[in-house]
Amino acid sequence: MRNKLRLLTPGPTPLPEEVRLALAKDMIHHRKSDFVRVMERIQPGLQYLFGTTQQVLPLSSSGTGAMHAAVTNLFAPGEKVLVIEGGKFGERWREIAHSQGLVVTSLVQENGQAVTAEDVGVALKADPELRGVLVQASETSTGVLHPVHELGAVTRNTDVLLVVDGISAVGISPCPMDAWGIDCLLTGSQKGLMLPPGLALLSLSARAWDKVRETGSSNFYFNLLAERDKSLNHQTLFTSPVNLLQGLAVSLDLFREETLEAVYRKQWALTSMTRAGAASLGLELLAKTHFTWGLTSIKLPSGIDGGLVLRAAAECCGVVMAGGQGELKKSLVRLGHMGHVDWGDVLAGLHALRVGLIAAGGYSAARTYLEDAVGAYEDALREGCPEMRV
Repeated sequence: MRNKLRLLTPGPTPLPEEVRLALAKDMIHHRKSDFVRVMERIQPGLQYLFGTTQQVLPLSSSGTGAMHAAVTNLFAPGEKVLVIEGGKFGERWREIAHSQGLVVTSLVQENGQAVTAEDVGVALKADPELRGVLVQASETSTGVLHPVHELGAVTRNTDVLLVVDGISAVGISPCPMDAWGIDCLLTGSQKGLMLPPGLALLSLSARAWDKVRETGSSNFYFNLLAERDKSLNHQTLFTSPVNLLQGLAVSLDLFREETLEAVYRKQWALTSMTRAGAASLGLELLAKTHFTWGLTSIKLPSGIDGGLVLRAAAECCGVVMAGGQGELKKSLVRLGHMGHVDWGDVLAGLHALRVGLIAAGGYSAARTYLEDAVGAYEDALREGCPEMRV
């Protein structure tokens, strides 16, 4: 009998049944009253999720499209920005900024290390012409959580905009836009939001909107001012992924019903569970202190090929995980536990990881790893998650 397929990657993530049913609804027209009602329904839920009073704009793109929209609308060619590079997606900020003619200063972090607010403050003082800080809340390639709350304290009373990629943070760990002084927060549909890929979401602070007007972007497709005008009338600028927005409406209802506090508590417990289980297997974690809540990056023992581990986990156990990226491709396993994932899925993931390790290199480990993982999960649920782990 075939194993149940478990998708434990950093995205896409499993979909709740309610969302899948919403995605299967009959098509509606994106310029008629049925669609307007969907848009009216999702905006309050998006503002709750983002922690903002500003409009949250749906964009027909991947999360990278929202990153591109942020850069092209907020900054003019020749302006200077500070990019936090802690992995492949920090590199993507740099690449997008360079492609648009911005002057980039990079703060490069070692794999597994988060930037510090002090380093950002020093960099901003060293170059008063810097106009933005571009950072991931969660650097998905390494599993590092950057201290966004502390960065907001640095930029809040300056003319520097804090632009945050929350693609693997929104709906997973605390990232309240208004309270933390975030000027641009963006995410994608296929991670914490429990939807298929193809929809991005972006919101700007009041002062970021002022900067958009000042910049006067010539971006035709990602024209955020025009998109905002449409959003205020419960529409989108161009043709929308209608079924994804119908699914989003249901996903946002689930967040409301469970409450963000409960979602964060569960995500924190799953993170604690995964880290404890991996440690009990005798494995080293890449991010030691500032780690994301949505996935755990696990270093493989020397001589073990990560590709073989992942293949055996999928073929023998039905568990799909991800490897590292770039130089970490074969030396890292990234076990995702974001979105519609529970403790049973994580236990299956840890078991599959052990099976994969044994298949790839004769690896053996103590059999108490599942018990240790469950204990950590129960402790984390009881104690609750840190209010701001930054």
